[in-house]
Amino acid sequence: MVAGLDPLGMPLATEVVSGETADDVLYVPIIKLVDESLGKKGLMYVGDCKISAIETRVYIVSQENHYLSPLPLTGATASDMESWIDVGVEKDFNYNLEMVRKLDDSGFDVLIAAGYEFVRYQSAIVDGKEVKWMERVLVVKSPTHALSQIKGLENRINTAIEKIEALTPQRGRGKRQITTEEQLNAEIEKVLKKHRISPELLDIEYEKQVEKVTKYVGPGRGSKNRAKSVTKKVRFFIKSVKRDGEAIDEAKERFGWKAFVTSLPKKKLSLSQAIINYRHEYRIERIFNRLKSHLKIAPVFMKRKDQITGLTNLLTLGVRVLTVIEYVGQSSLQQDKVQLPDLHLENRQKKTDKPTARRLLSAFSNIYLLIIKTSFGEIFRHLTPLSKLQMDIIDRLGLEVKRNVKT
Repeated sequence: MVAGLDPLGMPLATEVVSGETADDVLYVPIIKLVDESLGKKGLMYVGDCKISAIETRVYIVSQENHYLSPLPLTGATASDMESWIDVGVEKDFNYNLEMVRKLDDSGFDVLIAAGYEFVRYQSAIVDGKEVKWMERVLVVKSPTHALSQIKGLENRINTAIEKIEALTPQRGRGKRQITTEEQLNAEIEKVLKKHRISPELLDIEYEKQVEKVTKYVGPGRGSKNRAKSVTKKVRFFIKSVKRDGEAIDEAKERFGWKAFVTSLPKKKLSLSQAIINYRHEYRIERIFNRLKSHLKIAPVFMKRKDQITGLTNLLTLGVRVLTVIEYVGQSSLQQDKVQLPDLHLENRQKKTDKPTARRLLSAFSNIYLLIIKTSFGEIFRHLTPLSKLQMDIIDRLGLEVKRNVKT
C-alpha cells in the first residue's frame, strides 16, 4: 500500500499494490491522485530519497508543484557528494554554515542541523516539451546523525583491531599460520572490508618469522656422523595494530552530511524551514506503523484482491480517526499551554502536551458498561463514572457527554 498524506498526517489518497512492486514507479500515480483530490497547484511533496528520482521530480515540476527530498548516494550524487562535503567541512571550519535550531520537547533551543546550499538548473523532456527549472541543493550536517556514525565507526574499528590481531596466533597445535605476505594482506583486507574500515585508519605492523628445524635423514637413531637436513618454517606475525588518530578525526569530520533537493525558491522555503519540514516526514512512516502494529493489517490471510483492497481501505479509515484524535487533542493542549498527567503507565507523574492517540484512548481502558434485563422487560444500564482526566480528554476532543439517557 502507498499513501499520500496531508500536513496532519491523514491519507489523502491510498492505493493497494502487490508487494513485489518497485517503489519508484508508485510515486507519480499517487501524486496524480492527490492532485485530483485537492485540485490545486503549488503543492510541495515531501518524501524519502525514492521520490527524488528524476522522472518523479520532472512530473511534479511539470504540474506546477514542488518537491523536497534527500538525494540517494548513487550514481553521480555519490561522487559529487565528496566535493560537497569538502566545501561543507571548510565552511564549518570558518563558521560559515547556516544553523538550524528549534525548541525541543522541554522548551530548550537546540541545534538540529547546519548546512549550506547552491543552485543548479535542470531540464527534461515531458510529452515532447522541454521542462526547465531551478533546483536548490541543500548540503546539511546533522549532529545527531554524525554522533551515531562516529559511535558506529568506533565500534567497527575496535572489532576490526581484535580480528586482525587474531589472524596470526602463536605457534601451537591447531593454530593455523599464515605463511605468505600475500595471504596476510588478503586476510587483513577481508577484515577491513567486512567492517567497512578504510586501510588508512589503521597502522598495521607485521614481520616475517623463520624457524629452522634440524632433522636426521632417514629412519633410526641419530649419530655424530649421520646426515642431517634443515627445514625452514615461515610465518608472518602481526606485531601491532594502531589507530591513526589524525586520519580517524578527518573521517569523523565528514560524518552526518546529507544532500537534499527542492524546487521551491529560498524566499518561500529557507534552508532551516526545509530541514524542519523534512523532519516531519516521519508522519508518513507512522501511518504504516499504525496499520501494522495497532490495526494489525498484517498478516492478511485472503486470496481475493477485492477483499484485500476493501480491508486496507477500511483500516485506513481507522488511521484517519486516530490522526484526527491526536491532532485535535494536541492542538487544544498546546493552544491552552497545559499538559495532561497520568497518561504514561511507566511514570504516572509525567505530563505531556503531545499525547498520542493511543495514550488518549488507553485512558478509557477501565470503562465498563453493565446491562441488566429484568424479567419484566426492563433494561438498566450502568456506565463506570468518568474520571477528571477522561472528562478533560472528551472536552478537548470537542465531544459531548449525555447523562441520564433512558432506554
